[in-house]
Amino acid sequence: MSRRVVVTGLGALTPIGNNVSEYWSNLLKGVSGAGPITRFDATQFKTRFACEVKDFVPTDFLDRKEARKLDMYAIYAMVAVSEAMEDASFDLENMDLDRAGVIWGSGIGGLDTFLKECGDFATGSGAPRFNPFFIPKMIADIAAGHISIKYGFRGPNYATVSACASSTHALIDAFNYIKWGKADVFISGGSEASINEAGVGGFNAMHALSTRNESPQTASRPFDKERDGFVLGEGAGAIILEEYEHAKARGAKIYAEVVGGAMTADAHHITAPHPEGIGAMNVMRLAIEDAGMKPEDVDYINVHGTSTPLGDVAEVKAIKGVFGEHAKKLNISSTKSMTGHLLGAAGAVETIASILAVKNNAVPPTINHSTDDPDVDPSLNLTFNKAEEREVNVAISNTFGFGGHNACVMVKKV
Repeated sequence: MSRRVVVTGLGALTPIGNNVSEYWSNLLKGVSGAGPITRFDATQFKTRFACEVKDFVPTDFLDRKEARKLDMYAIYAMVAVSEAMEDASFDLENMDLDRAGVIWGSGIGGLDTFLKECGDFATGSGAPRFNPFFIPKMIADIAAGHISIKYGFRGPNYATVSACASSTHALIDAFNYIKWGKADVFISGGSEASINEAGVGGFNAMHALSTRNESPQTASRPFDKERDGFVLGEGAGAIILEEYEHAKARGAKIYAEVVGGAMTADAHHITAPHPEGIGAMNVMRLAIEDAGMKPEDVDYINVHGTSTPLGDVAEVKAIKGVFGEHAKKLNISSTKSMTGHLLGAAGAVETIASILAVKNNAVPPTINHSTDDPDVDPSLNLTFNKAEEREVNVAISNTFGFGGHNACVMVKKV
């Protein structure tokens, strides 16, 4: 018999807010997190802007020695999880820590660390003087390890890596473990910190990033005819998942219930989505089926919506294929228009937006829309430029990753 899974804690560190409250407030206001890159000298790069986390000093949260052992992607993870754990208010001394796990997603992991260590070697004498923390700082699973060490969670512990779908896969795995009775509590989510020379240069080489350098704040414009690529973002989102009766027994605050999750593949191309959105269509159908619901039950979709010419059109086709006439009654929005694309952290950060939409009956907008795309059905409500109030009982969050990975998670009111 499957068990119910609820959300009892949230943490966020994003380009538009360094905690959940700031993040949600700025989502509803339609604030863009984009600006000129400050992490490195981007003068010679095609793209010279990004959505950076702002006013963040690691040693405000971590001991200096501890911070030096962590890549920034793991620091972001620790800070977001700290907020989520405080929000969840567990009594760790009286909790069964053997039934509490951590599943954390990152698309790339410690790219900053890899770049520095290899750069130092390349410009050195040829002697292999690598930092002893090089490998444990860089690897994509280490954030999950650090989180479990800090909180003593001895249940399932690993990382999911599926490019930009990584943290949604983490959430779905955590949801299923609790649903199937294998654990009672999970810290889940994802983090990414790839705004550096390799991250921007690599995505530039693929022509994946917007080059609207003259106007960074209007560059991420999902579904707009003039969109020209995504805006690289960074940060973390942490979500505490807990078995419903476990949460009730300790009087926990419950944000929403996770009711379904699904994963599929496009099996089509390493970076381009299937042109008819077949993988995206399948993943939404399976998530709805997993939840035991009908398409007509869904009120809001937080789309992958990266602001790329191919991806946005394919996702719209998929939504119309799954929801039919009901697609016109949905609110659809891309919060990447404000946060940029947080890669492996995107799914967690956007699921938090979906959870808060359900909790607060408000839909964040898709900002920066000015020109209709003839390939996007104008009868769909893409929540352009202004947040909308409406009853949101059920929300879907979509994330898709290079390699053709598709993941979809569903939440509803409790």
